Amino acid sequence: MSTGDPARPSRGGDDPWGLVPDEAATARALLDDSGRITHWNDGARRLLGHTAAEMLGRPAAELLADPVATTAPPDDEGPLRWKGTVDLRHRDGRRLTVRLLAHRLQQHEGHPDGWLLVSPLAGTERTEQDDQLPRSAFLYAPNALALYDTDLRLRRANRAMEEVIGLTEDEARGLRLSEIGGKPQSIALEEQLRQAMESGRPRDVRTRLRTGGESREHAWLGRIAPVWDAEGELVAVALAAVDITGEDRARLRLQLVNDASRRIGSTLEVGRTAQELLDVCVPRLADFGSVDLLAAPHPHGEAPPTLEDGMLTLRRIAHRSATPGAPEALVEVGQLWDHAVSASPVRAVLSGEVVVLHRDDPDFLAWVEQDPERARRARELGVHSGLSVPLSARGVTLGVAQFVRYRRPDPFAPDDVLVAREIVARAAVCLDNAQRFTRERETALALQRSLLPQTLPQRSAVQVASRYLAAAGQTGVGGDWFDVIPLSGARVGLIVGDVVGHGVQASATMGRLRTAVRTLADVDLPPDELLTHLDDLVLRLSEETGGEETAGDIGATCLYAVYDPVTGSCTVARAGHPPPVLIDPGTGGVTTVELPAGPPLGLGGLPFESAEFSLPEGSVLALFTDGLVERRDQDMDEGYRVLHEAVAAPAVSLDARCEAVIEALLPGGAPGDDVALLMARTRILDAAHVVTWEIPDDPASCGVARRDIAGQLTRWDLQEAVFTTELVVTELIANAIRHATGPIRLRLILDRTLIIEVSDTSSTAPHLRRAAGFDEGGRGLMLVAQLTQRWGTRHSPSGKTIWAELQLPDG
Repeated sequence: MSTGDPARPSRGGDDPWGLVPDEAATARALLDDSGRITHWNDGARRLLGHTAAEMLGRPAAELLADPVATTAPPDDEGPLRWKGTVDLRHRDGRRLTVRLLAHRLQQHEGHPDGWLLVSPLAGTERTEQDDQLPRSAFLYAPNALALYDTDLRLRRANRAMEEVIGLTEDEARGLRLSEIGGKPQSIALEEQLRQAMESGRPRDVRTRLRTGGESREHAWLGRIAPVWDAEGELVAVALAAVDITGEDRARLRLQLVNDASRRIGSTLEVGRTAQELLDVCVPRLADFGSVDLLAAPHPHGEAPPTLEDGMLTLRRIAHRSATPGAPEALVEVGQLWDHAVSASPVRAVLSGEVVVLHRDDPDFLAWVEQDPERARRARELGVHSGLSVPLSARGVTLGVAQFVRYRRPDPFAPDDVLVAREIVARAAVCLDNAQRFTRERETALALQRSLLPQTLPQRSAVQVASRYLAAAGQTGVGGDWFDVIPLSGARVGLIVGDVVGHGVQASATMGRLRTAVRTLADVDLPPDELLTHLDDLVLRLSEETGGEETAGDIGATCLYAVYDPVTGSCTVARAGHPPPVLIDPGTGGVTTVELPAGPPLGLGGLPFESAEFSLPEGSVLALFTDGLVERRDQDMDEGYRVLHEAVAAPAVSLDARCEAVIEALLPGGAPGDDVALLMARTRILDAAHVVTWEIPDDPASCGVARRDIAGQLTRWDLQEAVFTTELVVTELIANAIRHATGPIRLRLILDRTLIIEVSDTSSTAPHLRRAAGFDEGGRGLMLVAQLTQRWGTRHSPSGKTIWAELQLPDG
């Protein structure tokens, strides 16, 4: 309630109606939500005779002449505005019929909840001056207004419309709208007039066009409405036009920024991200745009980049032009080019601020004339405005984005600069992300390349070919791997594995598992035992991660096969891995090898089983990870069906067969998961390359063995190796006779090396030891180690085999 003059409302912030002028010409009262009067102006006193002091705080219903019969404002659940007449009682007892307008006041609008009641006291009668107002209002209305007759010819145009069309009313009278404008948009607008006249309904239209002698087009919002006379006959069509160029340009700029946030940064490729920036800006913001990057990002606040001979070198990453062929581009994408220190791109890079150049600026001419070719093309195209925006993100400047205009006449305005700055800032963050990703990806790829086999050894046992594809959208690094491991006795180990996840962590885990497999294979563990040890290793790796991770957080699948070219046997075990497929060399048929499934690595405590089968010479065994045969849109059974068809197709080589498999199962070349494929064609070492003797458990048998070996090596034309081979065989047989019982077997294998194997029934492995000067024994294995390339022991269910390899003489 006001604390001042009760006849006048307060002008405080809690009573905005106190600022309304000429209040005495209107009776006005405010009611709270209970219907009590909180405001009573002088006009209300004049109407009903009550002063503010008398009425404040009283129920408004007391003023009704007949509360039951008189219509009152609705309750709080009704509309926000009410109009009508009410009968009120004057202070002197007279009954007054009052025209009343009631507004509901709501707290969120800045008022206390309640009602505003108003009733006019003056100016309610129509006068002669009122009849003259429409003509003057038509002429001087701020909006452009025109009237067209039923033949759609202009009859009247106000002053604003005359300015729009560039013609006076008398000059344009009798012409159609299409004839006044002379543009396709004018013809379309005239058709809108016709449809409004025929339908008798008003309509809104939007258009963009240049009118009169304007050099640039404006955006217009038009309202078209039929006009009837007093008898209800259609006599004209009215057109009201509002220039909404400012709002339209603001909307287009906002849409441009929104499109930039949606379209830029869809990938983590530097070139693609830069091109997306230009695709958004050209031609909507500029007629030509380019993105150039520094060789190394320039941190803010540090010394400027090194300028050699006053020039800054930039690399063109992308450009785009509204003109076919991009005649504005002075360099090709990927090319380096030098800029003088005074050039606008260099100024933008070094200052971190946007540089705007217009044709009338001396700096514009200096920039153009720095390069004769640039000057020539600028003159030919009519370049009149340039904009250089630094690409800055996270405290560093990456490069510069440049924009020029020549097709559109208007230069870059301050609002264009703000939009360009906003879009380029968003793009700079995406480019920085892409560059960081690229660096991390290169690091990860270098790590992966160091962990995967650089070349696959071509062994006598098998011919191998392989493929590796990284998952699309990932870092390019995964946990899939494959390997070919030479084993004793001319055998070979084939392995394919898959570590859960992607990235450096998965790749590092893969490297540790691959190293462990090679170590375990080197001691000639059977496939099932090797997987058991590998399972223990995965459990230990999981424990080393610490924190809340469990053993299942680091998991892997694996398949390990050992092929023996002497016997043609293959032993395979798998740990949760897809089984391999086999191509029969005789029939060409393809089958999926049936193997015990085995649990994935990392579960612990579950057994692994091996399966052994014979492979004819020329059999092709395909080992792979699940990314080859399983996709989101294809189950594994369908993937195996396609794989069978692909590997069965004729191929000129094993490598070509690998390529055919990849093309058949991954036609796009971008798998959803990493893919490793290893194919091996088996070979058999015939009897001419393998000789076996049964050695009696008698020291005298050493001499017989030496004689047999000399004869065999002579037949193989290896006389130079006879002496060394005899020494090694003598030591190995003597060691077997001394420490083992039962039958002894000697086998020579002629492969890439000369392989000597002595098998006995003892499971005790021999150990090297250094003999003292007067010891009578203990020098045999030391001698074997000195005379051979490598040697070792492998165990079998019936005992052990000591083997050694000798390099073949040059010949």
